[in-house]
Amino acid sequence: MYDEKIRALRMERQHLLTPANETEYDALYRDLQPGQNVYWNGFGQPPTLSFRADFDDLVYNKSRQFRRELIKGRFAGGNLGWILPEDLELFAALYRKPLKNATMTQQMLLERIEMSGPYTIGQLKEESGLLVKEITPALHRLQEAFLIYEDQYDGEWDRGWYRFGEFFSDFSLDRYTKTEALKIVLRRFAHRFVWFTPAMAKSFYKLPEKEIKLAIAGLVSEDVLVESDGGYLLKEDAETLKTYTAPEFHSVYALHRNDPLYKAFEPALKSLAKSLTEGLPYDCDSLQYLLIDGVFHGAVVGHFRNGPYDLNDVRIDDASLLSRKEEIIAAVQTVNFGALPQRFMGEKP
Repeated sequence: MYDEKIRALRMERQHLLTPANETEYDALYRDLQPGQNVYWNGFGQPPTLSFRADFDDLVYNKSRQFRRELIKGRFAGGNLGWILPEDLELFAALYRKPLKNATMTQQMLLERIEMSGPYTIGQLKEESGLLVKEITPALHRLQEAFLIYEDQYDGEWDRGWYRFGEFFSDFSLDRYTKTEALKIVLRRFAHRFVWFTPAMAKSFYKLPEKEIKLAIAGLVSEDVLVESDGGYLLKEDAETLKTYTAPEFHSVYALHRNDPLYKAFEPALKSLAKSLTEGLPYDCDSLQYLLIDGVFHGAVVGHFRNGPYDLNDVRIDDASLLSRKEEIIAAVQTVNFGALPQRFMGEKP
């Protein structure tokens, strides 16, 4: 019923209509945690929210990392992410994977860190005789169990691994149940996406849909969320949309695969890219996705490299957008260091 209004309000809430100042950005970042860096970018890059800040948020978040106002963990399917320290207990409730049957390697590394830490991976290699390829996955599993903490505050390779309690002495794993934690993050998610489905939340948070639906049901019974057109929105937004006048806007963004909007629509976007590239004789990895006037309409495809990507083609799903070719190509250039795609809809220039 309110598709156009929902799209406009979502773009407004995501600060894709008017970039955020620092205060607005802090609230936006909190609501869209865990933060991630640009997909396929170099190791140690701070998280960013592309196009959403009226300042350089790469520099801003690097400073926040250094002051440990953003901390690193493994969340959402074991992916690296950066969260606010005050939300650590919240995300532990969502993502902690208890370690019930530790391997010998995991147990040995944990004991070393608990007794004599912090350790770098290089120091663990030297003392244990293990290979880095044996040490690293064991540390990651201990990290997912919230037993150790990786203090990557300065973007360097050789960071320290600490006993978790040494870094967070007041931390409690029992602060929230998983459902309580989900209710909190789903309220934030609803505010920034305006209308959402359980599938969108599942895609974004990488949590079972059954658990998400249980939390949603609780929020509905508490009169926080209301059902609408197969999805949900905050009760106050249902009222807001009745009188909301959607502003006119025209924009094209090429969004990377760690962008919050991409993450919420990932399954549908993967399917879209596949349908647009099936049978093409060149590499068609999805490099960025094209958000045109608040709706995803295609992808930049090619091949990832450590350096400029191969921009093999730009594919869109709506013939009426062909007239905006130059605007679309300019958006692609913006996120690819000025490089031009080799093709547009299969045609070379």
